[in-house]
Amino acid sequence: MVADLHLSEERPEATGRFFHFLDHTAKGADALYILGDLFEYWIGDDDTHNSLAMQLAEKLKSLSAKGTSVFFMHGNRDFLLAKGYAGQSGMTLLADPMIINLHGTPTLLSHGDLFCTDDTRYQQYRKWIRRPAIQKMLLMLPLEFRRALAGSARMKSEREKAGKPLEIMDVNPDAVIRAYREYGVTRLIHGHTHRPALHESTDSGKKLERWVLPDWFDCGGYLVCTSAGCQLEVA
Repeated sequence: MVADLHLSEERPEATGRFFHFLDHTAKGADALYILGDLFEYWIGDDDTHNSLAMQLAEKLKSLSAKGTSVFFMHGNRDFLLAKGYAGQSGMTLLADPMIINLHGTPTLLSHGDLFCTDDTRYQQYRKWIRRPAIQKMLLMLPLEFRRALAGSARMKSEREKAGKPLEIMDVNPDAVIRAYREYGVTRLIHGHTHRPALHESTDSGKKLERWVLPDWFDCGGYLVCTSAGCQLEVA
């Protein structure tokens, strides 16, 4: 499982690492789950001049054709990625959150921003921008205008993050516990916070585990899950 690759033309090193990961590490795996922010931004499947996206689609399609199922869950940067690009890449779209049976263990997958409930302003924005009507309206705008909007949104996001306490940008413990209880699971895997770790706790006598996936800004990493359990690895 991977998340927060934030691929863009401006980060060729990260792209190279991920392409190598797809060609070698992911080869032969039963499945690859991409839990959001695969791209730094996504302005629509109709952006056919995005050469990086086209190259990645070929890599993912090849991996899928060789027997590795590829699943994609939207992040806060690529929520406009739709069925067109997913089909071109051999990816199956997942809702956020989603329960899967991972080698016999019911596991809740999420990008992770859902649990950052202390950031109330972001949660209001997220609820608004995910509305189908808003997204439909966005996709009706000219590509270049969408690209400019994405650039402006990225700069605004960086400015706002610089002024927020670190605790606000992390998950809220109570929101996480509610998710365990609501979905009846004892394992949660997510990204978004860029704070890779295994968090272990208990709730009503049940042992809980929460795996946080790393970003790919510096070196990248991924989570391998087998019947014996999960393990964070460096890419």
